[in-house]
Order: sequence, then structure tokens, then C-alpha cells
Amino acid sequence: MRAVNLFIKRLIDIFGSSIGLLIISPVLIIAALLIKLTMPGPIFFKQERVGKNKKLFYILKLRTMKVDKEAEENLDFSKDKDRLTAVGKILRRTKVDELPQLINVLVGDMSLVGPRPTVMKQIEGYTDFQLQRLNMRPGMTGLAQVNGNITLPWEQRIEYDIEYIRNFSIVLDCKIFFKTIAIVLFGEEKFKKVKMTNSQNQVVEK
Repeated sequence: MRAVNLFIKRLIDIFGSSIGLLIISPVLIIAALLIKLTMPGPIFFKQERVGKNKKLFYILKLRTMKVDKEAEENLDFSKDKDRLTAVGKILRRTKVDELPQLINVLVGDMSLVGPRPTVMKQIEGYTDFQLQRLNMRPGMTGLAQVNGNITLPWEQRIEYDIEYIRNFSIVLDCKIFFKTIAIVLFGEEKFKKVKMTNSQNQVVEK
């Protein structure tokens, strides 16, 4: 049954990303023009990420920050606040900056729903338990993203990712997808959950 669900998931990814790219193309064109007019450098931000089974690929985003090659190569997030532009803030709040990843979905590097792709530097520090998040294609949105996202520590985000993989179904994907739309409309804080670990190392929610 899981194999059938994965096959259906891939068909949904191909169909959804194709239709999505057609529908949002005017939005991407307008966003690209605004980026070009407000900051120098490339319109798209590309970065090497780790996908399913440690396969490397380049993730695509619309650029929201001023170019700083040293900070980008060294994953230095301390400068992000100063580098973020006014247009970039809007693109991030509306998630428009993430829309080019539909191309990643179409070619098979990513899925519409799944654990967010990370960088090799972080993977190198994973435990065997955490490496389980690489058992499925990374997604544009995921269980961690609809339950707190960046307000959660990395460990909790990974726990959500593994919970998603273990309980994957098309129904769960649909719930995450529609909750993502709600978050874009109403903001992440309204959907924040805190996960804690009890004395038996079992994950509980508050």
C-alpha cells in the first residue's frame, strides 16, 4: 500500500507542479522584476541541498537578500537581518520566494510535501535516528513547517519530519498542503505547537 501511495504522490507532484508553474508564472515575473529593480545580483538564489538518500541537488528560490558570497558559502546567518530587503520581506511572508521550487518538484529532486531539504554540513552531525528524514524526497512544505517551522529548534523539526515519514499517506499530504495555505494567509504563530520529550524519550505535544 505504501508503494502505491508513493506512486500516487509522484503523479500528484508532476501534475501539481506543472499546473502550479503555469498559474503562478505572472506572479514570478512580477517578483523577478521587483527583485531586479531593488537589488543588484541574480534574481534566483541557488544552493546545494541534500535530498533523498543523500542525493545532492540545487534548490531554487527567489532572492530576498543582498548578495554576500562569503556569508552564503559559510552559512553565516548572523548577517541575514541586515541583508534582507523590503521586497524580500514581502516575498518571504507570502512564501512567493519558495515558488521556484516547483521546478525542483517537477524534475524529481523534491516533492510538494516532505521534510525540508537541508545542507550537507548539518547531515554530517545527524544521529542514525535523524538520518531517517532522508528516506523520502524533501518537500516544499512539511509537517514541521505547519507546526511552528522556524520557531521550533532543529531537533523538534527533525522529529516532526520523521513522524511524517513513518505516518505518510496521501491524506496526510493533503492536510499539510491545505494547512500551509492557511498559514500563508493567517501567519505561522497561530499554528505553533511545542513538542517536548518526556523521561521515556517519547515525544509529546503541548
